[in-house]
Amino acid sequence: MIVVTGAAGFIGSCLVQGLNESGFNDLILVDDFSSFEKNKNLEGKKYLLKVDRNEFIENIGSYGPVDMIYHIGARTDTTEFNKSIFDELNVNYSKSIWAFCTKNQIPLIYASSAATYGNGENGFDDDPTIIPRLKPLNPYGLSKQEFDMWVLEQKECPPVWVGLKFFNVFGPNEYHKGRMASVILHAYRQIKEAGTMKLFMSHHPEYKHGGQKRDFIYVKDVVKALLFWGGQSNASGIFNLGTGKARTFNDLAHAIFNALELKENIEYIPTPEDIRDKYQYYTQASMKRTLDAGYNESFMTLEDAVKDYVQNYLSTDAYW
Repeated sequence: MIVVTGAAGFIGSCLVQGLNESGFNDLILVDDFSSFEKNKNLEGKKYLLKVDRNEFIENIGSYGPVDMIYHIGARTDTTEFNKSIFDELNVNYSKSIWAFCTKNQIPLIYASSAATYGNGENGFDDDPTIIPRLKPLNPYGLSKQEFDMWVLEQKECPPVWVGLKFFNVFGPNEYHKGRMASVILHAYRQIKEAGTMKLFMSHHPEYKHGGQKRDFIYVKDVVKALLFWGGQSNASGIFNLGTGKARTFNDLAHAIFNALELKENIEYIPTPEDIRDKYQYYTQASMKRTLDAGYNESFMTLEDAVKDYVQNYLSTDAYW
């Protein structure tokens, strides 16, 4: 039996699909299921039980023998500045799950974030000796950093535990995320409505407009990696989960227009001043430790991933 927290969300629901396709149907799904839009992510999926996130943590030991927990659930809004919300949902909730897995010797895989790297002044290396030096730029990143740091200090641990620093994940089942959805989803809607895609201007002398770079990773590749960590590796630690290849926003725009078979029409707009000093111009995951741990699957190219997302999901509002 496998527990998936955040199961109705973007990555969580895709993980449920991946588990189903791999033959795992004995799943306990944990989330706040009050959102109609999020619940649509679970239509057609197989599972044993849906449990409200608060009920689960209150009765965590009462659902029978658990073989593994994927703790994907978190508050991920980077525009939220109420630290107490992150303390409750991202830090204390995660500590409770860690304690349960440690006590009952249950493998745990949890979601960290590349937001912990801040502006990248210390690079994007997941070497645990570097983690204490990281300086996240917002309360969300700080909450993920705080839990990572707490984990590294623990002497009693689950038999296998893995924290994964997700980079810029995109793909189906993110329709409910609103402002926090990927650039691809917003761009697709802009192009369909107005025929143009808006990108932020560069306010950095080393980058041209649209030349800012991100490590974009397709959610289907994320799910493949989660399944690997859940069953094919005994390594424990905090690891990056990106492609290891930074691509520009201009590259992304080209891929979207190509997938739509439309002529490019890009408009560059000023980066809002309230986020300008915290804007990341470059992210790229160092994947060496992940490769050393045995993960050798290839990642979809940005162009192929965008084409799959646009043509097989966005164009028909389909779910995975």
